[in-house]
Amino acid sequence: MRIGVIGYGKRVRLMLSQMEAVDPECRVAAIADPDAERIRAEIGTDADGIRFFRSADEMLAGIQLDGVAIGTRCSLHTEMALKVFATGLPLFLEKPVSTTMEDLLRLQKGYAQSTSPVVVSFPLRFTPLFQLAKEIVASGKLGTVEHVQAFNNVPYGGVYFHDWYRDENETGGMFLQKATHDFDYLNALIGQNPVSVAAMTSKQVFRGDKPAGLRCADCEENQTCAESAVRTDVFGESPLGDYCCFAEDTGNEDAGSALIRYASGMHLTYSHNFFARRGAAKRGARLLGYKGTLEFDWYTAQAKVFMHHTDRVETYQLSMGVDGHGGGDRVLARNFVSVMKGSATSESTLETGMLSAYMCLKAKESAQTSAFQQLFFP
Repeated sequence: MRIGVIGYGKRVRLMLSQMEAVDPECRVAAIADPDAERIRAEIGTDADGIRFFRSADEMLAGIQLDGVAIGTRCSLHTEMALKVFATGLPLFLEKPVSTTMEDLLRLQKGYAQSTSPVVVSFPLRFTPLFQLAKEIVASGKLGTVEHVQAFNNVPYGGVYFHDWYRDENETGGMFLQKATHDFDYLNALIGQNPVSVAAMTSKQVFRGDKPAGLRCADCEENQTCAESAVRTDVFGESPLGDYCCFAEDTGNEDAGSALIRYASGMHLTYSHNFFARRGAAKRGARLLGYKGTLEFDWYTAQAKVFMHHTDRVETYQLSMGVDGHGGGDRVLARNFVSVMKGSATSESTLETGMLSAYMCLKAKESAQTSAFQQLFFP
């Protein structure tokens, strides 16, 4: 399997390593990136046999491939996906699939005219913990799910303020960066269509009056600041970025919440936070039915079922997983390899990716307008 890569970013590199681990016959045959020469030098001897191109158009026209992986910055995901759609090649697409409503509609139209099978990078739906939650919901042990409380306290949230992610024009905001994962797995667990959303965001911590473009290394407070990228006791030897997160040009909200109504009339609450740290990390949900409540958290790899009408509490402890996203990355990679070989269909489809992005964009619109937004995405 000869894979072409558009945008050789950190996340796609990880997924490529997972694909190669799943099937050693998979290999990177081509890389299209404006920084091709630097990447070639960085890879060193591992670059032998890889062809480098400075644009996606040159790569797609210049070499025969079995599949393409897109790992560009977020704002380019749609544009690059449309180029791949024209070839009909299998596509591994990083989230979010689009960062604007205009791009999302372009993506939908282009996909409708293409034969490319697409696997969207939603590893949470492939984790053992999600599969367990899905099994418990399907068993009827909870009754029908009538209310959901979902949460994501991100302990590495500084990356969205120290690194290039701090540019809102690239990220599209934090709903698209984080909630797109959560909305996807929640939709899959609930099994209903979302019909409306209301949301609110705030920026209370990562703001300030430091000069635009200031880097931690140039700041006089870099030895005392709790977010300093030069202090190894804060981030170790691998900081999350080196820009000042208290500068006047630091974008992105640092907390947000959404209220989503589904077709049956039930509703879901979701909240995420980007300045929680260490033991405060938490990602998962509580799903409540009349018979019982299911609670799970990826940071502990634990699920509990509280029965409402008996004293029974069931606890499930799973492995934390060592291959990324609680074990989801390896299974996600296996699915794409099988799609390239024609032996399987996508288990993380572009339709689900587009729905999740649409919900995030509408949540962002709701936060900006202080009004409920109806969800009509087909």
